[in-house]
Amino acid sequence: MKSHWKIAVIANIKNKYEPIPEGLPPDAFSDYDSIETIDAIRAALEVDGHTTTFIHADRTLPYALQEYQPDFCFNIAEGLGGDAREAQVPALLEILEIPYTASRVLANAISLDKTLTKRIWRDNGLPVSQFQEFTTGNEELEATFEFPLFVKPSREGTGMGIDAKAIVYSQKELNERIHYLIKTYKQPALVETFLSGREFTVGILGGSEAKVYSKNPTWYDEKGYHCFPILELDTSHSNSPWVYDNEAKSKDVGPPESPGYFCPAQIDSVLEAELKRLAIRAHETINALDVSRTDIRLDKHGEPQLIEINTLPGISPNYSDLCLQANAEGIAYADLVLDILYLAAGRWGLIKEK
Repeated sequence: MKSHWKIAVIANIKNKYEPIPEGLPPDAFSDYDSIETIDAIRAALEVDGHTTTFIHADRTLPYALQEYQPDFCFNIAEGLGGDAREAQVPALLEILEIPYTASRVLANAISLDKTLTKRIWRDNGLPVSQFQEFTTGNEELEATFEFPLFVKPSREGTGMGIDAKAIVYSQKELNERIHYLIKTYKQPALVETFLSGREFTVGILGGSEAKVYSKNPTWYDEKGYHCFPILELDTSHSNSPWVYDNEAKSKDVGPPESPGYFCPAQIDSVLEAELKRLAIRAHETINALDVSRTDIRLDKHGEPQLIEINTLPGISPNYSDLCLQANAEGIAYADLVLDILYLAAGRWGLIKEK
């Protein structure tokens, strides 16, 4: 069994100099990664002697993989479109029988569909606010809803389709927003009770055999999980108050108009334990693997409600939420990337048990 591998880092790359093609949303491709992030991942993997290359997750991907013949793929690809685009690369890798990092096909497909994810969580007894999906925009709003409401695309990430108009205060505003999202993003709109409390995100690593395959086994608890310090997102003074929108997520950390990032969050031990418990349960319930980041917000009564889960959390150094959480704990970027690699490699049988 080899100790050094040929690794393909697979991603979609954004080009800030190219205009968005006509007919696509104004924030299209905003969840794509930068070449600087790819370079950082490759450098981290090469710390342990692995050989790496970057392969674009475009229509040439099958041919590039057959030419490079990687032993393993480090996947952060967002996909090329459709209602389960984050599952496209994992599905291809399954067909080609190439092992890869993090969650597999079904979990990536589920997590991008916010409505389906909420249904699964709700049916498993996890707390979610009231929600309703609109596919045509002509459906009647359930009578039990109370304004204000929050409206967003049901199958997007990175705050896409979310701006100051995401919070609606009347039936007229609701109808306008729903029809705008359906027309612009060509997918259903998700309507939720607006949660007025504090917002947190909880990153986790691990699984049942994490202690066996990790280079840092002491990170993990008896169940095999490691929860990073909780990050609080304070959007009250951002461009879009109380809305963690795409523009806010695109800002560098620090400017006055961007959200406040507080890690570790200043919360009591009871709430901290509950947020971490919910993140692990959210991860397990959709069968996510190795790494995820779950967004949670408090309702008007101070009770936590699950918002969404990211099974392909961003790992841009010193910027992405997961990396900010790792930094707060003193975990080096290379160690974070390598643990994501080795947790997956262990599951795929590329590492001998210690």
